[in-house]
Amino acid sequence: MAERDGILAIDQGTTSSRAIVFDTDGNIMATAQQEFPQHYPHGGWVEHDPQDLLESTVNTCHRALKAAKAAGVHARTIGITNQRETTIVWDRATGEPIHNAIVWQDRRTAERCAALKAAGHETMVAERTGLLLDPYFSATKIAWLLDNVAGARARAKAGELAFGTVDTWLLWKLTGGRSHATDATNASRTLLFDIHRQDWDDELLALFDIPRAMLPAVLDSAADFGTTDADVLGVTLPIEGIAGDQHAAVVGQGCFRPGMIKSTYGTGCFALINTGEEAVPSHNRLLTTTAYRINGKPTYALEGAIFIAGAAIQWLRDELGIIAHASQSEGLANDAEAEGLYLVPAFTGLGAPWWDPNARGAIFGLTRNTGVAEFVHAALDSVCLQTGDLLEAMARDSGTPQETLRVDGGMVANNWLLQRLADLTGLAVERPEVIETTALGAAYLAGLQHGIYDSLEDVNSQWALNARFEPAISRAAREHIVEGWHDAVRRTLTT
Repeated sequence: MAERDGILAIDQGTTSSRAIVFDTDGNIMATAQQEFPQHYPHGGWVEHDPQDLLESTVNTCHRALKAAKAAGVHARTIGITNQRETTIVWDRATGEPIHNAIVWQDRRTAERCAALKAAGHETMVAERTGLLLDPYFSATKIAWLLDNVAGARARAKAGELAFGTVDTWLLWKLTGGRSHATDATNASRTLLFDIHRQDWDDELLALFDIPRAMLPAVLDSAADFGTTDADVLGVTLPIEGIAGDQHAAVVGQGCFRPGMIKSTYGTGCFALINTGEEAVPSHNRLLTTTAYRINGKPTYALEGAIFIAGAAIQWLRDELGIIAHASQSEGLANDAEAEGLYLVPAFTGLGAPWWDPNARGAIFGLTRNTGVAEFVHAALDSVCLQTGDLLEAMARDSGTPQETLRVDGGMVANNWLLQRLADLTGLAVERPEVIETTALGAAYLAGLQHGIYDSLEDVNSQWALNARFEPAISRAAREHIVEGWHDAVRRTLTT
């Protein structure tokens, strides 16, 4: 059997780590996945053990590389994509974390963000970073660690501590501590990075009281990030692509033209619209972000972030125990009579366009007939209705007519969900042949740097349609459902 070239994509997510080996045509040749524990030390707090992130990543890489080799595919390069904003600080000398990772969902710094906002800093922060003052992002998480771990601030000022989002932590460990770097997409989610100058910002560092010595170098999304240590991964391979998960999905979905939209459905839901060379400021509480940076040239996007999407189905399964498997949701929702039932899944606050960190989940419209199927229907509806809020805000900000939504992530295997998404947004919904577009985007970035692909146009030629869902309800019916949803959301808001 002739050996073929492949690319190893590491997809380190919020609830699991995956490794996928793609061939150079973008086909999945081998995959491995491993879940890891979630830690909730207090209400609204979410942590991961950084060692769990590393070990699950290394384990899945070993399994995927072994399976790919058996299939005659040899990985030549590595791309990394990751849960964003999750914050890790470690000792440069020992490589040991000083504390658990503070996860992007964590809300412990809500009061700090509110105080900074009350002091009038949000306008400057938004102008430079494209972001809002919210606990979601990394800066206040770093400051919390420096303030709450004994001796951390003095050690950070002395250059003894390193900060990284998950990509940087994995890169450091996989290269045996030789590479402390990130890419422009992950840097743009920290509240410390000027997305216009594409550099760390001294005024922002002063505002959050974070020493520059902690920060990684910022490279393009396709770049030479270092080489794996054979003692860690078992092989020596270049790491040549890094992007935050939602940015990698933009690449994997081929959304390279301004106006193209992708929405990824995993633990949360994240919709991005490509705005090209212009960093469009949002007037509807969306985020302006770096979509990707290639050859030193940033491409920008507007993003809407929903904290709870697939996590709502996980809640029904794990906390309520009313379903055994997420795969049951499609059939149950199809059988439900859920008129007027709304679940607002504000378990860790509400994201765009509401941005209320203190909101908490609620369900409205319960009747005596409400059962398991209706709960599932309401949970899936909440995903679609939150997406609709994001798309409406994007349309107002970008001024670009919307016709099609490209979707990906684990939830989009559910045909009922995608038809409901088309019905409740009024857009055609397109599912690609490869729905693991986050990992695929990381692979494409590494392949670009390695010379496997010549250009983004070369990458785009590989995108293929699996299914298209057209809206099938009337505009009046849609508006009635959306009106009830907005009433339910308003009842949960605290600000």
